[in-house]
Amino acid sequence: MKLFISILLLALSLNLSAQKRYTISGYVKDSVNGETLIGASISIDGKTKGVTTNQYGFYSITLVEGTYQVSCSFIGYQVQVFTIELTSDKNISFDLVPAVALSQEVIVSAKKRNENVRNAQMGKFTLPIEQIKSIPAFLGEVDLLKTVQLLPGVRNAGEGSAGIYVRGGGPDQNLIMLDDAPVYNTGHLFGFFSIFNSDAIKNVSLIKGGMPAQYGGRLSSVLDISMKEGNDKQFQVEGGIGLIASRISIQGPIKKNKSSFIISGRRTYIDMLAKPFVKKSSQFYGSGYYFYDLNAKLNYRFSDKDRLYLSGYFGRDVFDFVNGEQSLNVHIPWGNATGTLRWNHVYNNRLFGNTTAVYNDYNFTFDAAQNNFAVKLSSGIRDWSLKEDFDFYPFSNHKIKFGGIYTYHRFQPSVVSGKQDSVVFNPQTAQIKYAHEVGLYIQDDWTVSDKLTVNAGMRYSWFEQIGPYKLYTDDANGTHIDSVVYSGGQPVKAYGGLEPRLTVKYSLDEETSIKGSVTRNMQYIHLVSNAGTTLPTDLWVPSTYKTKPQISWLYAAGLFKNFKEDTYETSIEFYYKDMQNQIEYAEGYAPNSLADNENSFTFGKGWSYGSELFINKTKGRLTGWLGYTLSWTWRQFPGLNSGEKYPAKYDRRNDLSVVAMYKLNNKWKLSATFIYGTGNAATLPERFYIFNGVLSQEYSSINQYRLPAYHRMDVAAIYSSPKNEHRKLKTEWVFSIYNVYSRQNPYFIYFDQSGSALDGSLKVQAKQVSIFPIIPAVTWNFKF
Repeated sequence: MKLFISILLLALSLNLSAQKRYTISGYVKDSVNGETLIGASISIDGKTKGVTTNQYGFYSITLVEGTYQVSCSFIGYQVQVFTIELTSDKNISFDLVPAVALSQEVIVSAKKRNENVRNAQMGKFTLPIEQIKSIPAFLGEVDLLKTVQLLPGVRNAGEGSAGIYVRGGGPDQNLIMLDDAPVYNTGHLFGFFSIFNSDAIKNVSLIKGGMPAQYGGRLSSVLDISMKEGNDKQFQVEGGIGLIASRISIQGPIKKNKSSFIISGRRTYIDMLAKPFVKKSSQFYGSGYYFYDLNAKLNYRFSDKDRLYLSGYFGRDVFDFVNGEQSLNVHIPWGNATGTLRWNHVYNNRLFGNTTAVYNDYNFTFDAAQNNFAVKLSSGIRDWSLKEDFDFYPFSNHKIKFGGIYTYHRFQPSVVSGKQDSVVFNPQTAQIKYAHEVGLYIQDDWTVSDKLTVNAGMRYSWFEQIGPYKLYTDDANGTHIDSVVYSGGQPVKAYGGLEPRLTVKYSLDEETSIKGSVTRNMQYIHLVSNAGTTLPTDLWVPSTYKTKPQISWLYAAGLFKNFKEDTYETSIEFYYKDMQNQIEYAEGYAPNSLADNENSFTFGKGWSYGSELFINKTKGRLTGWLGYTLSWTWRQFPGLNSGEKYPAKYDRRNDLSVVAMYKLNNKWKLSATFIYGTGNAATLPERFYIFNGVLSQEYSSINQYRLPAYHRMDVAAIYSSPKNEHRKLKTEWVFSIYNVYSRQNPYFIYFDQSGSALDGSLKVQAKQVSIFPIIPAVTWNFKF
């Protein structure tokens, strides 16, 4: 890597002989709390020439010697403009004043000028956290994943689910990162809430097309979430009390203007509220459910060139079931733990480096005991990663990014152990799997001219399964007849390949551009779901000797157009995605924790195509967006559905989202969302017959039927206490109604039978289960 840096610097020096060039570099920060601003725009002479800050608020731009007008802008902040005589390298940092801190009307950047039109990146959305907090929330709990589901090309898994499905991909095909740590389980309460506490989040970016080369390991999208760094100027406490959960965040300086911290926690209290109403004599006394999250981060700035960050997340769901009459006790905890250590270093005013070490752990446990019998089921995945990223700014029209990542994986499949009286069962054949994963990349964001921008990148990825591992050879009946034993660290099977990424933007005028992209992605770890389960027991499995990596090609093109001085942003995108080596369980699969699950997999292909319309109003009292997606998603497996293609379970022909936010006055804000979607694909019984006195059923082909369409409207009103510079406590009341007209949306369909087959009175009737009627909620938020 050092040799690569040296070559780049030599190339730079050879190209600077014609004219004297100098570099302006520095950071962009919030003047109130010292937080760095991601994606702030630095423009030169009010023209398109300029840069945006990176993930850590750093920027660099090289210009020919001369006099320039430099402006810095960011969403919701006062624009800073000044003139500079550039005769030497300059280190200039910006402290932007947020709109909420202004005592009088000033020009505030509502949106980075034409950024959606000017930027070569396709399918990228950046969601300000304050906007996320303004959208109506289920049971008053702000949920950024449910906000992401309102964007075109993104759909949910069903009523209340926090999972996301992007352009025909499954939930495992999204790279969801919290401070660079991949998050494998994103849901609480079996998926009804996401794990992300909005009080601890600074920035949310979704990329669903033209994935840049620095991201890899997934086929469909990247959701990059950054935690707040902590206020380095003064102590601050904020939180909220809702119907089912409360949260609190504390942040402040460790050493003013040099070091800061933030600690943020959230917990539900359904168990505490219900406990007084459950009598000790009840057979269910002691049962309960709760979840909690804890985010923490601290940073220290050693100098203008060096800064250290340490952040972590820990969250758990805990479900206990007690049946006193049957002496049955069930304990089910599951959740994530992540830790990230990062070091920022400015090598010089054109080269920025970031070194990151990541620990990540997800596990699920099912622990049950009755009388003298006990059983324990566990599964999970654990990672250790080391990553190096560089941002290199050789000229004002080039931004080069390069680096690499290494990850050591440990996969624990669904492993069962137990005991009966004094007999202990602890199988030694549990197939815990280990693997190395490596990714190397380089990309160039090149402004060829005022009209043409090219983002070209190449990524090389490599994955190797290693021992200890035992590879069995089976006969036609599935009986082991031979085996090969691999010792610890010994290579078992390796995969790898190049992943080219290319995005091109051509501007037709200042407010119109066309874009196109093609990307190849490889995915080496997979989430295999069994539709028959109701607990979060879906398994993360690696590519192995038997399981190949998933591969996709995504082609996209779109037209981007703004109107009325960027008040309205519009776009229409078309895409086609081809996916190979898709994984499902074979027909007739039944969960068996004693067997290696990969013996039950079947493999096939998938493809998805469609169009996405997006209309976004960014200025005025009324803001919001409309997103519409028309799409088709197919799967085809030789071992399923007689080899015929079938709609994927997350195929949705029509998907419409409307989001509106209205500022009534300085005290009241109103918001509403409306969602409509074609019903989920379903496999249902087509025929019922009686065989040997037992009612049996014959199912349709896979996903042949559709559940009724899903639609819902939510509304919210937010009352904020009047601003008073002498008043330190600021309060806010959030009144929301989920499912205003109480639509009975289908959760699942089951078949009920009544009567008797013996006298001919047997009737079988399909019935729909709906779980969420109209639900009002109120939340009190505070900050001081």
